[in-house]
Amino acid sequence: MALHRSLVIFAIVALMAPAISSAMEYVVGGDDGWKLGVKYEDWAKDKQFVVGDTLVFKYKGGAHNVYKVTGDEFKSCTVPSNNSLGSFTGNDTIRLATAGTKWYICGVQGHCDGGMKLKITVLDGAPAPAPSAASTLFSKATNFHVLLGMIFAIAAVIMV
Repeated sequence: MALHRSLVIFAIVALMAPAISSAMEYVVGGDDGWKLGVKYEDWAKDKQFVVGDTLVFKYKGGAHNVYKVTGDEFKSCTVPSNNSLGSFTGNDTIRLATAGTKWYICGVQGHCDGGMKLKITVLDGAPAPAPSAASTLFSKATNFHVLLGMIFAIAAVIMV
């Protein structure tokens, strides 16, 4: 009976593993983080953000901050008057909860105009990746997990 439960639990984990690992965490600016001199448009252009992903803004506390703004505020580099809309820790995490265009700026005077601004588009579901060696390998790994899970589930039922 204990073996049966172990097989069922393993089968469930094997089937769920690809779904669990689908959300991504992005450190804005990569190794450079959130600072002046980084081209955030270039950093974001090859990434596909989806609902459930997380943005992490890393910077020296007190030197910068992060504000989620509207499209008009982004264009004009206008900092919201409500400070509660900003993040100031130096390790700010923002979960992308809804699809659509998102805009972020640094509210320190001159920083947004100096390029500390990020515009991204968040997709509703997992994007369809272009075929590549890496995506084909991932697809095979996912199929393997499903097949393995099915084999263990059938074996568990047979052993009962």
